[in-house]
Amino acid sequence: MSGARDLPLVSVITSVLNGAETIRNCIESVLRQDYPNVEHIVIDGGSTDRTLEVLRQYDDRIALWRSQPDRGIYDAWNKALLEARGEWICFLGADDELLPDAVSAYMALAAKEPQAEYLSSKVKVVHSSGYVRIIGSPWTWRKFARAMCTPHPGSMHRRSLFDRLGTYDTSYRIAADYELLLRARDQLRAAYLPVTTAIMKAGGMSFTGRAIKEEARAKIETGGRSKLLAAMELCITSAKYVLRPLRSTLGSIFTR
Repeated sequence: MSGARDLPLVSVITSVLNGAETIRNCIESVLRQDYPNVEHIVIDGGSTDRTLEVLRQYDDRIALWRSQPDRGIYDAWNKALLEARGEWICFLGADDELLPDAVSAYMALAAKEPQAEYLSSKVKVVHSSGYVRIIGSPWTWRKFARAMCTPHPGSMHRRSLFDRLGTYDTSYRIAADYELLLRARDQLRAAYLPVTTAIMKAGGMSFTGRAIKEEARAKIETGGRSKLLAAMELCITSAKYVLRPLRSTLGSIFTR
């Protein structure tokens, strides 16, 4: 299909460790995309459950998968970036899923906004209690300097963005995706897709107190945020984090 080869290649990168219960749904969600020029790269960190068995079943349908010990998700992502051939790169967690037509919608936005180097959208966050909320808003430096307002799962990064900013800082265990985009400061060329493109399960490392503290560190060290402002925002965000289980429980009750 010469037409497919003429379209920008999109690389979807997934890091997994002992994700046998979810990795199949993740892979299938990429295979279901109607966009014809996608490669899926899966980096396994040395799983001891049935993850490798599942990956072997997709040998002929994903571009590449490897299994070897790594130093965390961002180390795995950096390894995958060396293998990725796409003009656009998307990171999808082993617990996450792309919704149908997500990639084609993003590439339509990329064609409409040729100057953009980062594309974001909305994401559906599903809590174990059954509570569901939609997150994600347009990128602006004013908002982003305070907190990561664009959900990372499913968002698109032009290859040239990594050429300009570098790869992920593995000294961060949870917030390296935020830290990398902070490097661009107010010069990030972003575009927004006002639709939901991915499903993300709540409860991972992104939803912990450690993540909040790492974000505060990134804001100060990379984003140039004052320590006083960052400390105040850390207090507010920490309070919201403490109340989040109550919000989730109440939300599940009122949405039944």
